[in-house]
Amino acid sequence: MLEDLFTDLLVVLAYGGVGVVLMAIGYVLVDVATPGRLRDLIWTERNRNAALLLASNLAAVGIIVIAAITASADDPVDGLISAGAYGLLGLVIMAVSFLLLDAVTPGKLGELLVDAQPHPAVWVNAVVHLVTGGVIAAAIL
Repeated sequence: MLEDLFTDLLVVLAYGGVGVVLMAIGYVLVDVATPGRLRDLIWTERNRNAALLLASNLAAVGIIVIAAITASADDPVDGLISAGAYGLLGLVIMAVSFLLLDAVTPGKLGELLVDAQPHPAVWVNAVVHLVTGGVIAAAIL
């Protein structure tokens, strides 16, 4: 019994590690997409646009990881590999969707993110992130 608990704790720790690494990669991708430092934009300047985009990215990654864990409840190794692979795929799709949205809309989406005033385009991109996470999660399940 104690051995099972220890094994379960290690599996949870491993899933948590995969989730944190994927969220860190998502943070870097959003940081690259935004002019300036994301850290300063959100925590110093309190920029709502940047915070919304980052939050939607992190939530989408979480949705994907949760689905991968759920789909492979019987095999933790498979679940870890799936969570990592699907999570990376989701981040790539979110980055591509950002570039596509930027290409088909006026102005530069990255510049809108640093605007002090809330901008509707950021909400659109945030929903694209969340839907991307949901679609990948549904495909996993």
